[in-house]
Amino acid sequence: MGRKPHPSRSSRGVALRSFVLGLAAALGALVLTGPGRVLSASERYEDLALFANVLDLIRSNYVAPVDEHDLMQSAIRGLLGELDPHSSFMSKDAYDEMQVDTRGEFHGLGIEISKQQGGFIEVVSPIEGTPAFRAGLKPRDQIVTICPTEVPESWSKDETCRTTEEMTIFDAVQLMRGKKGTEITIEIMREEFEVPRSFTIRRDVVQLASVEGNTLSPGYGYLRVRAFQERTDDELREALAALHAENPSGLKGMVIDLRDNPGGLLNQAVAMADHWLGEGLIVYTQGRDESLRQNYPARTGALEAAYPIVALVNGGSASASEIVAGALQDHRRALVMGMPTFGKGSVQTVYPLDGGAGLRLTTSLYYTPAGRSIQEVGIVPDIEVHPGSPETSVLYQGVRERDLPGHISHDTARSASENGENATNASAEEAEEAEDEGSAEADARAEAAQEERDVLVARALEVLKSWTYFEALSARQADSEPRAGAGGEAPAFP
Repeated sequence: MGRKPHPSRSSRGVALRSFVLGLAAALGALVLTGPGRVLSASERYEDLALFANVLDLIRSNYVAPVDEHDLMQSAIRGLLGELDPHSSFMSKDAYDEMQVDTRGEFHGLGIEISKQQGGFIEVVSPIEGTPAFRAGLKPRDQIVTICPTEVPESWSKDETCRTTEEMTIFDAVQLMRGKKGTEITIEIMREEFEVPRSFTIRRDVVQLASVEGNTLSPGYGYLRVRAFQERTDDELREALAALHAENPSGLKGMVIDLRDNPGGLLNQAVAMADHWLGEGLIVYTQGRDESLRQNYPARTGALEAAYPIVALVNGGSASASEIVAGALQDHRRALVMGMPTFGKGSVQTVYPLDGGAGLRLTTSLYYTPAGRSIQEVGIVPDIEVHPGSPETSVLYQGVRERDLPGHISHDTARSASENGENATNASAEEAEEAEDEGSAEADARAEAAQEERDVLVARALEVLKSWTYFEALSARQADSEPRAGAGGEAPAFP
């Protein structure tokens, strides 16, 4: 089975990757569309003829038989490989996975997992109420082997189980997902176990909550936003209603935690920002035609009172989460605290293709209300707070948009913004998805972020309480002093 599992092996260190089963590694800034219009290829006839000639020569003369379907898919991937890192061809399985992820629902076990390079798959946390939670899986459990009910066709005839030591996160996810009611057996190594033990778990529907809320202190709410999925705005409304019920005297402040949020649906990001912005622009996008741009304005009027907000971000906050942070920051509606974000300022459109496949293509760039492009540079916090320990500091210095080969430069994005002229307003229903290519970085730091989470949330709460205190003190001073020469206005929360 390979190297013996070590029950106390840490999930921190080199190449840690965390993955929520059912939350794909690429939601992104996407626009879901119908079948694309077929363009005339007459002007490209010579190139297409050359391609067909090469394909025919390979088919006829290559030393070994080739699978033409695989060859064509590789050629398509090669085409997209010449573009930016967020444009890609999705096989039918990958396209189906993307659609499941945006719904926030899947059939499986319900665990968040991670993997060190060369190590076993490790449980970060079982999701409460899921099959994995009911089966008794615990954080830091090592999944040593996976024995699926339906053995993949690529396995040899005598294989019924495989060690996770050589598996990728994606491979493990695919094996552990399956139809509701089917069973899967996994071998678990735990600190108190002398040898791995088998757990047979029946798959079920797993709902991934993208928003959770709780009261940090009387009058002060906390919202954890993990991703932007189809139900995110509904879940936000439910969380806010619960917070208001818990705090009948009213909310004095809110912490919105966007850390390690890889992105998701742009329309959900727009809807979220709309709760706190009474008017004005939330975000705008601009595509290839520099004379055209789409505005996404606040439409509902501020649904929430004008209490102070601290938005927490880090290098795993990408795309849609950067849109929310940027809008709140530009409108001086929130103080942004944490670390610079991932810096993904592009929007992808997803086109369905024949055979169930899909094409993800970068079609526009997005800009904050003040016209800032966050491409490469990200959202810079108002208060920069670095992780406290050397281990987490190393993990947080991971890949950003600027490190990806072939990324669109910040200068290109800035130039596109300066040249745009005509703008059209877009409804939330027309909004593209905001891609979460930062999720690889978010995955790489999930456990490190958890270690820092409570500390930073406590810091944010201190800021809110301090601001409330000084605001109240300023109001009392204004009431007790003569109006003339009172020394200026009370400070406004940035």
